[in-house]
Amino acid sequence: MLTAAAYILCLHCLLTASGGEDTEAERHNKKQKEMNVTTQVSVSKVKQFLSNLLEQGKSSKITNKRENPLEKKKNQHKLKIKGIQNKDLLKRNQNYFKKQAKKSITDKGDELFKMGNKMLQESKSQKQKTEAYILFARAADMGNLKAMEKMADALLFGSFGMQNITAAIQLYESLAKEGSYKAQNALGFLSSYGIGMEYDQAKALIYYTFGSAGGSMMSQMILGYRYLSGINVLQNCEVALNHYKKVADYIADKLEKSEGIPVEKVRLTERPENLSSNSEILDWDIYQYYKYLAERGDVQIQKALYYFLKAAKAGSANAMAFIGKMYLEGNTAAPQNNATAFKYFSMAASKGNAIGLHGLGLLYFHGKGVPVNYGEALKYFQKAAEKGWPNAQFQLGFMYYSGFGVWKDYKLAFKYFYLASQSGQPLAIYYLAEMYATGTGVLRSCRTAVELYKGVCELGHWAEKFLTAYFAYKDGDVDSSLIQYALLAEMGYEVAQSNSAFILESKKAKILGKEKMYPMALLLWNRAAIQGNAFARVKIGDYHYYGYGTKKDYETAATHYSIAADKHHSAQAMFNLAYMYEHGLGIAKDIHLARRLYDMAAQTSPDAHIPVFFALMKLETMHLLRDILFFNFTMRWKWLKLDNTVGPYWDLFVIGLIVAMLIFLLRNRHR
Repeated sequence: MLTAAAYILCLHCLLTASGGEDTEAERHNKKQKEMNVTTQVSVSKVKQFLSNLLEQGKSSKITNKRENPLEKKKNQHKLKIKGIQNKDLLKRNQNYFKKQAKKSITDKGDELFKMGNKMLQESKSQKQKTEAYILFARAADMGNLKAMEKMADALLFGSFGMQNITAAIQLYESLAKEGSYKAQNALGFLSSYGIGMEYDQAKALIYYTFGSAGGSMMSQMILGYRYLSGINVLQNCEVALNHYKKVADYIADKLEKSEGIPVEKVRLTERPENLSSNSEILDWDIYQYYKYLAERGDVQIQKALYYFLKAAKAGSANAMAFIGKMYLEGNTAAPQNNATAFKYFSMAASKGNAIGLHGLGLLYFHGKGVPVNYGEALKYFQKAAEKGWPNAQFQLGFMYYSGFGVWKDYKLAFKYFYLASQSGQPLAIYYLAEMYATGTGVLRSCRTAVELYKGVCELGHWAEKFLTAYFAYKDGDVDSSLIQYALLAEMGYEVAQSNSAFILESKKAKILGKEKMYPMALLLWNRAAIQGNAFARVKIGDYHYYGYGTKKDYETAATHYSIAADKHHSAQAMFNLAYMYEHGLGIAKDIHLARRLYDMAAQTSPDAHIPVFFALMKLETMHLLRDILFFNFTMRWKWLKLDNTVGPYWDLFVIGLIVAMLIFLLRNRHR
């Protein structure tokens, strides 16, 4: 049943995503893309596809049953002629051939999956991706679970050109019955948001628990975040620590084998200029870009080496160091060669390059191309660390932590780990977490250890979805972008929580009903605010002020604005709070405090000068009018006093002064 389901769903995906010349197929594909993904393929239609295929399977079984007795009689007749009457031998022979046939199919499925995976990794065009998924579809039909998971993920995230959540759920449910932890995690995620499934946090928690037990790192991370924050479970730091540590151990092992590059996490609320950018790799310079290609094993690694060699010839110490690194690690363009690595590291080190010094330290530390010499390694690491190279600072910390070539010194280890962690060195952060988790060299702190482990976990390969989600958003595929950001948000990424809320707030997504968007956005803004996002905190205030996704509540709005103003020094929060004090909304009316907060907002942000100026003008004007209405006699006395002091045209003088101030402020703003 699983194979049949996989085959029909894969076939459906391929037919809708392939770019054939048939105009009928193109029209169908276009129509499917424009429709709401939750209604693209109705459950009844999927069931109809499945039932048709299953009927075919039943008919073939009946035919086999009819044929098998005939074959059996023939075999028995032959056996009788030979004088062999052994039914057990016949059964054994039949079972053997069945096992051999099954093994052959399984091997073929594995082979097709590997071919498809390789093709997908090296693909440069949509056509190549299509061919890769055709191989996955064939492998899935042969019962390959990994291929089925690939197809389900493609349908969920829209990575294959067409998003079909209903079909993805059908496939995930079949896979979950077979024990797929990836399917368990996906179903938990969809249940948690109510996307294509009933919104059910209890069911989501069960799915995540099974997923983590099966080995899903994503499920472990989600559970860690939930226990850390108390989301639908009792807050428990020690349980959170246990979950995060398992993921951090996995990430650290990967990082120790090959240094990873943190993926830039674009914040949609703060970087609108990037949304129209055509650059493929956001803000990385050429070295970081080609370093990314080299370390990811990209097919363009030849190009990376070419540019490094060209830059090295021009005298670039960084390029020399990176060439040394490429030869040290080995790849298709630069086969592993310790002697060549030593040569380029030495060239870079002679120019005082920190990366080159660190590279020489690694060669002596591991004994690659030179005898192991911890003393020499320590010397080069110290020189590189003095220049602020975080990897060298980490290596020094590791030597003192482990006692390689030096006496164990946890205080020095902590010092160097801390220095490296300030530059974001992931392994340094991991070892700091280890020290806080076990109380080694420092006072044990569960909370600090969890926060540090969380930082390491967020460097996992799944963080690459930040890039694919960003490009999907930029290309106008809002639903695909939202699904990817939402999964990362579920895993505890603050930026993803903000981005998901931002997309939901825009009401451009179709995968959730409009009535669910504001409540879900409020939930995500709240999670981002708890993690220290000032903008999110102001947003929560706005939602309560206007009644978006919740009831209007001025008191709660004022509370959130106060937190954002006091803790994060948000000019927007100060302005909003001043307005509430001015009008007595949710808090006691206080004109003096309103004036003070308006002034503070202007001092905090230059962008607030003009809004504050007009707000204060309005405040003073309204205050003046109120005085005229309720204190007529007093105001007459004031006017007489002003007439006597500055003359009968004092009002024109004040207006002129205000205009002059406005011109002065505008000039300062343009500068």
